[in-house]
Amino acid sequence: MGFPGTWMTESESVVYRVVPKCACSTIGQIMYYSDHGAFFDGDIHDAVDGLHKWAREDSQPLIKANVRTHTSYAFTCVRNPYTRILSSFFDKICGIQRNGKRYRGKLVPLLIQKYGIDVGGEDGKREFDQIKSFRRFLLFARDTIRWKRPMDPDIHWSSMSGHVSTFIVNGGTYDKIFWTEQFNDGMGEVLKEIKTPKKIDLKKIPRFNESEGHGPKRAHPVEDYFDDLSMHLIKEIYHRDFELFKYDFDNPGNKMPIGEIDLAEVHAKLGE
Repeated sequence: MGFPGTWMTESESVVYRVVPKCACSTIGQIMYYSDHGAFFDGDIHDAVDGLHKWAREDSQPLIKANVRTHTSYAFTCVRNPYTRILSSFFDKICGIQRNGKRYRGKLVPLLIQKYGIDVGGEDGKREFDQIKSFRRFLLFARDTIRWKRPMDPDIHWSSMSGHVSTFIVNGGTYDKIFWTEQFNDGMGEVLKEIKTPKKIDLKKIPRFNESEGHGPKRAHPVEDYFDDLSMHLIKEIYHRDFELFKYDFDNPGNKMPIGEIDLAEVHAKLGE
């Protein structure tokens, strides 16, 4: 199966397993800068050179050889499941993408028709009941993940543990998994462990949020979007994410981790 979602610097200084909606744009730009001394001009997800990606056929043999021999330091980054699914909703469901269109073409009209999800009109500028629409979106997300209907699950709301596990089951080993919520600490630890052609000063690195401005701003605190039913759905979908990456399921308002990630536990449980 290989290593989908895996990026590697051209210098092979570091390997990164992308987890969507978890600071991947910023991480990709840091990796690019660490080799070239400049940021990629545009969305790093669109880069077709300057960074090895599993999606590039010519990069696959290099990534496979590196990962299976654990030649380079390997890491990934995770995020609180509550804020991640909210971000996916406002960006991918409510937002207009950088190509000027709705995400995945007919997806949003399908949601509106089948699940009664309001996204604020064609231009996304009309006010709508964000909480009601988000909770209906959760039913859709659950259906895609549990039953693969009315479509296969999307990478932006599939569980983080699912993304992380593909790297392990195909022969990879993580040296570090850190939290988006403590980004500078986690990324700083990664950079201390590797040697890069160009020096990185994290304090001077901007945050690359490629989804910013795609959709309406969140109008309420995180916890307001989650009632008992929606928390039940979140637990059904993301129970392993809370368990392995040490987030607080009982309090949607607490985005910070409540324990340390145990890499041995992650490898054991996701490598089954």
